Amino acid sequence: MNSRERFVNCFSFKPVDRIPDWEFGAWDENFTVWQEQGMPEWVTSNNEFDEYFSLETYEKPIPMWIGLFPGFEYKVIKEDERTQIVRDESGATAQISKVGSTIPHFIDFPVKTEEDWEQIKDERYNLDTPGRWDTTEDEWKEIGRQTENSDKPVAVSCGGFYGFVRSLMGVENTSIAFALQPGMIDDIIETRCCMIEKALDQALPHCTVDAGTWWEDMCYNHGPLISPAMFREFMVPRYKRITDKLKTYGITVNILDSDGNIHELVEPWLEAGINCMFPLEIRGGTDPYFLREKYGKELLLKGGVDKTMLETQDKIEEELDRITPLVEQGGYIPHVDHRVPPNITLENYRYYLKRKRERFGIPIPEKQS
Repeated sequence: MNSRERFVNCFSFKPVDRIPDWEFGAWDENFTVWQEQGMPEWVTSNNEFDEYFSLETYEKPIPMWIGLFPGFEYKVIKEDERTQIVRDESGATAQISKVGSTIPHFIDFPVKTEEDWEQIKDERYNLDTPGRWDTTEDEWKEIGRQTENSDKPVAVSCGGFYGFVRSLMGVENTSIAFALQPGMIDDIIETRCCMIEKALDQALPHCTVDAGTWWEDMCYNHGPLISPAMFREFMVPRYKRITDKLKTYGITVNILDSDGNIHELVEPWLEAGINCMFPLEIRGGTDPYFLREKYGKELLLKGGVDKTMLETQDKIEEELDRITPLVEQGGYIPHVDHRVPPNITLENYRYYLKRKRERFGIPIPEKQS
């Protein structure tokens, strides 16, 4: 059974030769720290991380651009020995550490008013901007052959709605705007939905796809960052438009990435056709056993291994004991519930992978070079 067949069968509650061997990578700092602990210097990104640890992954992305186009020019505004203040491609201004955490401290965002949004919508988020849809028919035919013949699962990026608004406005301004500027929020989300629909119309007639992937990150450890009522009003109908389109091409698995406690949003996500939750952040408040008990086989699960339990080998064994019954139920791909943080040693991460593979019948690679 190849990786694609295994992925599809696992998420269809059908027999598999063994569970898929996926992980979720590491923070950027890990590569430097782990190189000092024996990892080769060529491992400097999460793509190389997957290769080094011989992990299963998606086929390379289908070429669709649903972000700002053109993006903002990346610019270093100010820097000293320890920090940089930069404007990134989304137009956000952030302070980033040159020596510590990879999580930036955001200072400013490109959209504050309806006029800001209208300008970005016209200049950088226009369906008809020349160059956005420049894949030729011959190129699509070749991509179609690749997706049809791939032995890896093929996913199509469906973006997301809250995550897009947040990238334009920041968390605090987004929360305020949902309450005080609902017309602007509705227009941003509707425009986003039309962009995704247009992109899928370009790709799906040519490609053989196994899953849609989504990014929202709209929860914290006590629940969602907007009310469930707002979520249902602004987002659920747009999700449904996209998932209905995917369904016409036989794509019924929709994998959504949100940290934090997602419990209050799972039911409306399911109503909207989003049926796989990821990465199931344990310390963020999400309980995969609660979700499986409540929603049964209607809900697929991916992630759910508490990253903080990788601190010692005894805790790793406890964590693998905890997830084993869930693995045995099917419809679940276990892996660490976010990027692995740099306080986890390379030795412990290797131990975790080895023991996970031994426990669930995953072949252990002969070597990592």
